[in-house]
Amino acid sequence: MSADADLEREFEARLVESSTLAFRVAYGVLGHRQDAEDVAQEAFTKAYRSFRQLRDRERFRAWLVRITWRMAIDRRRANIRRGAHEAPVEDFDPLADGNPEKDAAAQERSAHLWRAIDALPEKLRVVTVLAAIEGHDMMEISTLLDVPAGTVKWRLFAARKALQEKLQWLISR
Repeated sequence: MSADADLEREFEARLVESSTLAFRVAYGVLGHRQDAEDVAQEAFTKAYRSFRQLRDRERFRAWLVRITWRMAIDRRRANIRRGAHEAPVEDFDPLADGNPEKDAAAQERSAHLWRAIDALPEKLRVVTVLAAIEGHDMMEISTLLDVPAGTVKWRLFAARKALQEKLQWLISR
């Protein structure tokens, strides 16, 4: 077996465990599924080309998040310059249970939640996606975003407070 084949297998294994994370980060920045998929693919390609130079392979997830984050920000800026601001469409609904009435209400709640998340400032939106949707704890998010844990804690607090204020009318229904 060659070193190149071993390196390729290691990259593929790490990518399998991190692929949804890259999409979620891109979606958290962009709020549009197709753009997020494109950015995640571009990030995978860039990571593949540079994987050989990655010194600490245990930090692959954090490295991939940073690549994805930067590429998503660049894409968002390009979209704004082009005026291609589309409303986000979220077709994944974890609350759906097969009952049409309940599913419709759950879809409505989910749509309100995603709109509220999308309205958060970018830094708050990304920590929210990583914590609430991806299930990472504060230390993992701190590592992934390369910011102090205290900053992550404050951003999560601010995001939750903002979401609570935006969704208060929905909670009290």
